[in-house]
Amino acid sequence: MTQGTETAGKDRQVRHLIGGRAADSTGDETFETRNPHDNSVIGTVTRGTAADAERAITSARKAFDEGPWPKMTPRERRTVLHDVADAVDAHREELAQLETADSGKLLHQALHGEMPRVAQNLRFFADYAAMAGNEAYPDGATLSYTLYPPAGVVSAISPWNAPLMLATWKVAPALAFGNTVVLKPAPQTPLTATRFGELATAAGLPDGVLNIVHGFGGDEVAGPLTGDPRVDRITFTGSSATGARIMASAAAHLTPVSAEMGGKSANIVFDDADLDVAVPESIRAIFAGSGQMCFAGSRLFVQRGILPAFLERFTAEAERITVGDPKNQKTAMGPLIEQRHLDKVHGYVELARSEGGSVLTGGSPLTTGGLERGFYYPPTIITGLANESRTAQEEIFGPVETVIPFDTEQEALHLANSSPYGLGGILFTTDLDRAHRMAAAWQAGTVWVNCFFERDLRLPFGGQGISGIGREGGQHSREFFTEPRAVMLRLR
Repeated sequence: MTQGTETAGKDRQVRHLIGGRAADSTGDETFETRNPHDNSVIGTVTRGTAADAERAITSARKAFDEGPWPKMTPRERRTVLHDVADAVDAHREELAQLETADSGKLLHQALHGEMPRVAQNLRFFADYAAMAGNEAYPDGATLSYTLYPPAGVVSAISPWNAPLMLATWKVAPALAFGNTVVLKPAPQTPLTATRFGELATAAGLPDGVLNIVHGFGGDEVAGPLTGDPRVDRITFTGSSATGARIMASAAAHLTPVSAEMGGKSANIVFDDADLDVAVPESIRAIFAGSGQMCFAGSRLFVQRGILPAFLERFTAEAERITVGDPKNQKTAMGPLIEQRHLDKVHGYVELARSEGGSVLTGGSPLTTGGLERGFYYPPTIITGLANESRTAQEEIFGPVETVIPFDTEQEALHLANSSPYGLGGILFTTDLDRAHRMAAAWQAGTVWVNCFFERDLRLPFGGQGISGIGREGGQHSREFFTEPRAVMLRLR
C-alpha cells in the first residue's frame, strides 16, 4: 500500500503513481479533497504539473516500447487483469467507503453496484480481447487477414460522478488490448483511482503500464496529456466544453479522441405506458446519483391525456425520496459534489422561475437536519417551461426535472431531437411498433425502452452532437484502442 492512503482525514496523503511507484509532484503545491456530506477534508493531494504529466507519459512510453505488456498474448494479459479484478473484489468494502467519502455516492450503491461493475469492466475486456474473432479471407492464391496491434500510449481523463467505474471503463479496454495508460482522475475524486493503481500494481501489472497523475486542466496536467505527440489515443468523459478543448489540443498531432460528454436526455411517456413501470423508472432516470449523470432523463415529456395522473404519482414519489448521509442505508439520494456545483444547480432553478416555470416540489438547498455542512439539494420538479427555454436545453447535472406535455408521436420525436445533445433517450410505451419507430428516428447514442440504464458491455456507448464523438464497448473499444492492420499473403 502506498504511503499515506491507509490513514484517514487530513493525514491521508494522495500521491501520483508513475512507473509503478508513488511519486511526489515536481512542484510543491497540494490541494484538498473533501467529503460532500459535511465538507470535511479527507485527504491532501499532490498537485500535478506539466512536468509530472510528461514524466508519466515518458513512463508509459517506455513501458510500451520496451516493456513486456504489449508483447504479451491477449491470454497472458487476461490472466493479469483477472488478478486485478480479484483484488478489486477483495477490497470492495474499502473502495466503496473511499468512493462514498470522496464523491457522496450512496454507500450501498458503491458497494453493491459500482465496485462489482469495476471488476466486471476488467474481466469483460480481458475476456473479450482474448476471445474476439478475427477476419481472414482465403482466396486460393492469397490469404488476407487482419491484425489488431495496440495503439500505444493512452491518455484517459475520467469524471467525478462515477469515479472508479468510469475510469476502469477506459483503463480496462486500453490495457486489455495491450496499451499503456496515463490516467488523470477528476481532482474532486482522486482516492479510488489511487488505491486502484496500488492494487493493480500489487496484482502483477508491470511497472509503467498504468500511471496516475493528479491535478487540474489547462496547462497543468490535462494540456500535456492531450497535446503530447507521444500519446496515441485520448479517451475522455466530462463536459462538452472541456471535450472541445481536448479535441482542439489533440488536433495538433491528429491524435484520435473518443469523448463521451454532456447530455440532456429526453424521457418520453406515452398515454399507453404502464405507469407502474414508467413512474419509478423516470424517478431513477433523473434522481439517481443526485441527478449527476450525463445521460439523466432531465427533459420529461408526458402525453397530455395522462399528464395530471402521471404528475401526481411522479411528484409524490419524488417527495418520498430520503435525502441525507450517503452512508445511511435508508438514504436514497446523497449530496452534490461541491458548493460550486450546488450553486450552479440552484442557479438554474432560479432561472426556471424567471423563465415562467413553476416549481412543484424542491427548489432550494437543504440546510437543516444535519445537512447544513454538506451540499444537498432536494428532488426538484418544474412545469410550465417551453422546450426552447434555457432550463430545458442546458445541462444542469443535478436533481432537477422539467416536465413538458405533448400531444402526438411526431411532436414527441421533434421535442426529443430539438436539442444539441444526443447522448441518451428513454421511452415508455406498450406499443412495440411505436418503440421501433421512435428508436430508429431518435438522434441519440442509446435509447432505453420501458427501462433505464440497462447495459450490455458489448454494445456501443457514446453520443452524437455535443454529447461526444466515437463509441466504446465491445468491438468499438477494440477498434479505438488498436491500429487495425490488413495483411495480404500470396500463397502461390
